[in-house]
Amino acid sequence: MMIKVEDIQQYGKEHLETCVASAATVQNGLQAIASAYGDYTKKSYEDTKSFVEKLSSVKSLDKALEVQTEFAKSAYESFVADAQKIAGLYGDLAKQTFKPVETLVAKFTPASAA
Repeated sequence: MMIKVEDIQQYGKEHLETCVASAATVQNGLQAIASAYGDYTKKSYEDTKSFVEKLSSVKSLDKALEVQTEFAKSAYESFVADAQKIAGLYGDLAKQTFKPVETLVAKFTPASAA
């Protein structure tokens, strides 16, 4: 079997296009992740600010404990929800990043005999 120069050039071109596609996917995915972290941080700051304002206006210990408990529950639920969202973004990024590489590898991997 003889390998043609055109085949090598075509392989190089496909490999380059795959790398460029992966790089673009990584960039977009990282931007989405950074945005999600930023949104969570902003929301957390606003929630904490609101909590401090409520707590400073409380007149009794019972009410202070109630406000603290509400805040703790809300903060935990918000953290879990945003952590799951960000983990999903990381998973999506990994899948999308390797999809072009999988396609290229599949093209040059001989089909297994059934």
